[in-house]
Amino acid sequence: MSRLKVDNIETRSGNNVAMDNALQLKSYTTAERDALTASAGDVIYNTTNTRPEYYDGTNWQSMQDLSAFLVEYLIIAGGGGGGTGEAGGGGAGGFLTDNVLGEEQTDYTVTVGAGGAAKSEGNNSVFQSINSTGGGRGAGSSSPFSASSGGSGGGAQWQQTTGGAGTAGEGFAGGSHSGTVGSQRVAGAGGGGAGAAGSYVNSQDTASAGGIGKTTTIITTAEATSASVGQVSGSNLYFSGGGGGNIAQNSTGSAGAGGLGGGGAGAKIPSEGSAGTANTGGGGGGGYNAGTNTGGSGVVILKYPDTYTISVGAGLTSTTTSASGGYKKTIFTAGTGTVSWS
Repeated sequence: MSRLKVDNIETRSGNNVAMDNALQLKSYTTAERDALTASAGDVIYNTTNTRPEYYDGTNWQSMQDLSAFLVEYLIIAGGGGGGTGEAGGGGAGGFLTDNVLGEEQTDYTVTVGAGGAAKSEGNNSVFQSINSTGGGRGAGSSSPFSASSGGSGGGAQWQQTTGGAGTAGEGFAGGSHSGTVGSQRVAGAGGGGAGAAGSYVNSQDTASAGGIGKTTTIITTAEATSASVGQVSGSNLYFSGGGGGNIAQNSTGSAGAGGLGGGGAGAKIPSEGSAGTANTGGGGGGGYNAGTNTGGSGVVILKYPDTYTISVGAGLTSTTTSASGGYKKTIFTAGTGTVSWS
């Protein structure tokens, strides 16, 4: 039986109760706390992390004064898959970067979007409530025929002449198409990238490239190479390039190049298009049969003051850089889960 021990309690007007001495909460370690049969509203003092906590009916929450700090983020969604047959390239995954306030001892969701299969959209990536949109699929001569919208839109093919739209602030449209040159079927259009729309060249023998991605300095090129994320070109680091369009078998030209930022190259029929590069958000190249021309997976990168330590929940694959210049950076390359700082 629980007992309440008091020396002096004073009743006051307004339904208040005053105590002459400090209220001492029952103390538990984290392990002892977790063994309790708790009810919503229970309050304890946790001796493991030296702070009071209350139970909200699902989890124990800290009652410590919490500090807010700026988190710089780069959120890249999964790229869209390229179309098949006479096909356009896949659109790049959405590219979002900015700063947001974080608060210690608070759980935040992180999801790294997977690349889309051939003829399929990429998957969204998430930090907190910020969603980056998966890339649109490239059009093809087999169902689904049309290019779709996304972070960046997929490229068109000669029968379906309109490329998919991009999402404002995340990427550009896939290339649109004017059909045939005389009686010739023209090559597929490039998928959109974060930095430019997919191209379309009105020629039987000239393929269309994917739109270029965008650069970032949230991590260095050396850190990107070490973590196998992004595409390094010279001194720049690119993400979210569109997939190149494919080209007819009897063409004298080559298939469309993928956009800088991991876009996959298109194919010369009957070859298969190239996949977008993993952890770039690149779109897949236009292919002939469904298979290899998948979109590249996305990535989430967080940069925060080095006075804080990040805790990464199960289900996420990540690496954290050493403190440098007052910051640490955590690079998430797969999965979904929660993170918090202390």
